[in-house]
Amino acid sequence: MRITPRPDVELRTGAGEPEFARLVAVWRSAVLATHHFLSPEDIAYYEDRMAREYLRAVDVTVAVLEGHIVGFSGLTEGRLEMLFVDDEHRGTGIGSLLLDDALRRYPALTLDVNEQNPSALVFYQRNGFVVTGRSDLDGEGRPFPLLHLSAAAPFTTDAAAAHEPV
Repeated sequence: MRITPRPDVELRTGAGEPEFARLVAVWRSAVLATHHFLSPEDIAYYEDRMAREYLRAVDVTVAVLEGHIVGFSGLTEGRLEMLFVDDEHRGTGIGSLLLDDALRRYPALTLDVNEQNPSALVFYQRNGFVVTGRSDLDGEGRPFPLLHLSAAAPFTTDAAAAHEPV
C-alpha cells in the first residue's frame, strides 16, 4: 500500500448529521458513476437509508478539498463499510487516501464489494486486498452479490506511521 501524496486534501472525522446531506450527494454521484447494475428504484431504496441508517452506524472520515467534502469512508470495528468519492474527483487519489487512513487504523481491514462493480474490485486488489469469499445477496438480503475481501498483509510502512490520525 502506498500513501498517496495529496497535501491539498484534509482528512477529518465526520461532523455527523449536519454533513449527511452532502455525504448522500457524494454517495449518489459515486453510485451513478459506478453502480450501473442498480435500477433507479434500487438507488432510491439505498439513498433513503444512507442518512437515516447507514451513516449513523459507522465512524465517518471525510476528505475535504478546497473546503468541500469530496469523499468519505465509514468504518466499524475493523470493517470498511463504505468508501465513496464524488465522481468529479474519482481517479485523483482521494479514495486511496481514505483507504490508507482506514488501513492505518485497522491493518487487518476487511470489506465487501459488489461483484457487479469491477472497478471497485480492481481498486481494492491493486491496494493489496484479496477475495476471501462471496455471498449471493447483499447485507439487505437483496440480489446483489458481494465479494468479501481482506487486507493481504498488514499495513506497516514508515509512511503510514507518519500519517496523522483523523
